[in-house]
Amino acid sequence: MRSLMVTSIGVTCAAALTLPLAAPALSAPVPHASSARPPSAAPQSPGAGPPAAPATPAAPATPAAPAGSATHAGSAPTESTPTDSRTAPAGEPDDRSAGVAGSTQSLPLERLAASSDRSAAPAPGRGLDRRTTRPFSLVGVVWDDAEAELHGTVQVRTRAAGGERWSDWQDVETHNDEHAADLGSDERASGAVRGSTAPLWVGASDGVEVRVHQEAADEEGRSIAVRLPEGLRLELVDPGPDPATESAPAGQAGAVPGGRTSATPASLPVRPGPPPAGTAAVVPETLTAASAAASAVNAEFAPLGASLIPAMTQAETAEAAAEAAEEAVGAKPYIGPRPGIITRKGWGADEKLRERNFAYTKTVKAAFVHHSATGNNYTCKQAPSVLRSIYRYHVKSSGWRDFGYNFAVDKCGNIYEGRAGGVSRAVLGAHTLGFNTNTMGIAVLGSYSSTNPPAAAVTAVAKLTAWKLGLFGRNPKGKVTLVSGGSNKYAKGKKVKMNVISGHRDGFATECPGARLYKKLGTARTSSAHLQGR
Repeated sequence: MRSLMVTSIGVTCAAALTLPLAAPALSAPVPHASSARPPSAAPQSPGAGPPAAPATPAAPATPAAPAGSATHAGSAPTESTPTDSRTAPAGEPDDRSAGVAGSTQSLPLERLAASSDRSAAPAPGRGLDRRTTRPFSLVGVVWDDAEAELHGTVQVRTRAAGGERWSDWQDVETHNDEHAADLGSDERASGAVRGSTAPLWVGASDGVEVRVHQEAADEEGRSIAVRLPEGLRLELVDPGPDPATESAPAGQAGAVPGGRTSATPASLPVRPGPPPAGTAAVVPETLTAASAAASAVNAEFAPLGASLIPAMTQAETAEAAAEAAEEAVGAKPYIGPRPGIITRKGWGADEKLRERNFAYTKTVKAAFVHHSATGNNYTCKQAPSVLRSIYRYHVKSSGWRDFGYNFAVDKCGNIYEGRAGGVSRAVLGAHTLGFNTNTMGIAVLGSYSSTNPPAAAVTAVAKLTAWKLGLFGRNPKGKVTLVSGGSNKYAKGKKVKMNVISGHRDGFATECPGARLYKKLGTARTSSAHLQGR
């Protein structure tokens, strides 16, 4: 029996979701075989209707300036280039699709000449000289073969939008293959997946320079020759505008633009799994079919189209959990109070980008904590823009079916719904290579190898795991046995005993979630168990 279960929109949302859907398309300056996953690529659940017809293209949208212009990442600025122009070069590859928020510029990297800059790595290499571009806020480098590794360094520097001064060189994390769908999975075998670096948030920018160099020596200092992957391209992501809602105070966990929705009645049971077939709902006029589908799977907790799943008290959460598990006579539910969760609608996810179906596994046995490695130069008000950028990078640039993580947490402790499929359900993610099945991934936005994570973020991880793991009867301070799907640390099929709340590095030889965040996981386990009443 396959552990992967895929639910189609037709089954999940029944009669409410009859509008046509657009299949995601991948941007690239050079055609790739199977580079775009057709709507029928994902398996349909038994009894599902035929795939929805493609949406009728809308008139081209005028790209908006990227949100989050208050912060520009980087160290002290360096000299400006007198020849810089404020007009972007003509013919730059772009994917400003009709009706799709944001955009991605995909620029092939060129062979670098020997540099007179002593701070630069030696040639040969690939890169781009300083140039003016259309606005963007996040950068990354991708290549053709998802199985190829980039053994080397990637550095970028950017110019703040509307300014003349450039940032210092910033390192981009090159080892990102461990954040991906498992080998052999439908998502990995789609033909759309590419190799990619971690994305780096740089703030609103309109100029870029990049250099990529292969490793010139091994760990013992011996000279070696390592080829760079084929098809290297620089991805410049514009997240598009924030959702058109009223603002709420940043840093208030669970607060989102537009404020709180009405609380879910305490008597409503929490049921991991798809909503009952045939359930009808009224689709707000402002929602597309894809948006309604992503919202309907959370119908137990908030109205269709809500920006926030409101928090519940401990008593309300326990009552709902007990009702859902009423078959377990005499069993006491250990579950923490449900925290407020900003929905995909709340952070502005464009549901036309992702693959239309939702993929599930059987249960949630463990939670893997990550850092996004996108840098710490963002404000909490900018967090939705960061999420939209990562989402677009995961789907359009890396070729994944959706946002990779099940949840995200910002530095102020706000919790966000990640991959679509329902916050209470066992949604299959692409976060921990080899251990995506029957687990969930939580990304703390930022880089925490040498920076301490904010206490609010660690507390949010504890609150989220106390609730979500509690739905599946897991003890945050306990151990669990997982079966590896294959990683650089554990061979495929190997049974591994891990903490119920683990760090990414527990399943893969990686720096993630950063040494400083990893050290805080013990605190998160203790707090999470306490919230469950253990």
